[in-house]
Amino acid sequence: MMIDWLKEVELRKEDLIRDTQEFLKIKSVLNEKEKNENAPFGKGIKEALEYALDTCEASGMNVKNLDGYAGHAEIGQGNEIIGILCHVDVVPEGDGWTTPPYAAEVRDGKIFARGAIDDKGPTMATIYAAKIVKDLNLNLNKRVRIIFGTDEESHWRGVHYYFEREEMPAMGFAPDADFPIIIAEKGIADITLEAKHQERVTSQKAFVQSFVSGKRPNMVPDLANVVIHGMAEQLEQIQSSFEQFLKEYPHHGDVSLNGENLIITLAGVSAHGMEPDKGVNAGLELIHFLMRVEQWLHIDPWMKWADQVLYRDYDGQKLGINYEDEITGALTVNSGILKMEKDKATITLNVRYPVTTLYEQMIRKIEGNGILWGITITNIDNSKPHHVDKNHSLVKTLQKVYKEQIGEEATLLSIGGGTYARALQVGVAFGPLFPGKVETAHQKDEYIEIEDLLKATAIYAQAIYELAK
Repeated sequence: MMIDWLKEVELRKEDLIRDTQEFLKIKSVLNEKEKNENAPFGKGIKEALEYALDTCEASGMNVKNLDGYAGHAEIGQGNEIIGILCHVDVVPEGDGWTTPPYAAEVRDGKIFARGAIDDKGPTMATIYAAKIVKDLNLNLNKRVRIIFGTDEESHWRGVHYYFEREEMPAMGFAPDADFPIIIAEKGIADITLEAKHQERVTSQKAFVQSFVSGKRPNMVPDLANVVIHGMAEQLEQIQSSFEQFLKEYPHHGDVSLNGENLIITLAGVSAHGMEPDKGVNAGLELIHFLMRVEQWLHIDPWMKWADQVLYRDYDGQKLGINYEDEITGALTVNSGILKMEKDKATITLNVRYPVTTLYEQMIRKIEGNGILWGITITNIDNSKPHHVDKNHSLVKTLQKVYKEQIGEEATLLSIGGGTYARALQVGVAFGPLFPGKVETAHQKDEYIEIEDLLKATAIYAQAIYELAK
């Protein structure tokens, strides 16, 4: 049967854009302060999950909500399940947007909003792809299940909750990365380190009262703030040095004197934690500045360690963990959270390591590097690397679909990002970002091109049919 999949998408274009915009207007950021029985991750994520399920149900799909932790929508019949794993949560919006991050404004052929490319845009593309297959009354010998996770950007509790209660698909994909096909993903370890804050030992120097930078381990911090307490003479010297520093620093900063406290704010550039070199880490840049004024400021050992070991070191070389392999490339390190309050300093590293890395050895090296500075590991949240054989039928089918829709060979890729593909026993990441396009996930002014949204929907529709027919 010859089906013009893109034509079918074009027939539903206006509805697809409208529903995508409405979906993006929901601020589905993790907020556990708002959690209740049916909203374990806050009301925004609950609303987004319900919107996705309601859209599917209105299209005639069978839906299920698993207590607000996750949900699914299903078409087709048969014993075997093809899984498509999406997520409805988004990272915090950050600062510096041209338009409000949840306005979902269309301009220059793009929809701008937090979650446009990661992952609400492609999630709606998947919903419409399944809708098209169902509308065409195509015969499916397998069930196709769109699974909606709810805290992919944090701890994956939603999808873990789901698979404790529902069966594992035979194979599937996650529309949450790049085209053509990603068959390997690095391991991801969020490593929390702590150190005692040392009060100043002499009144001749000011001291750091608090330091805050970063909201999530998997984002490059775009803002940092420090409060310094001391005598007027000390604070004036530090303020003067910072004002001089700003003349050579390419991003925004601010300083103000409030009695015995000097408050400094420094901006950086947000980026995805898997590509820390594409951002500017405001926290590490601010610590690097503080090292300049050590003659007037007491510097904690943890800050000296961060400056010497983490500052602009994206591959872990100074930590002694700069591993690399042919499957997934080089290890990356993002210092996603740097903070000091009261008597404790906390550093959370987002380490993305190659498939062949000896994990325990990597952890021992990080631990050994910090211990001499009074820095210890207090928590690790680890997701193991993931790899699917290039000759698997899933991969071959998706290669065929991509080539027929785009007219180009579907090369096989690996990434540092972590997608829900690794939650499947056999899963790959499949779009939505096309080769050569700018990646804006986790950045200000995140967007998805409408033309690409339509093309992705056509690809997903054919993929659903080819995998389940």
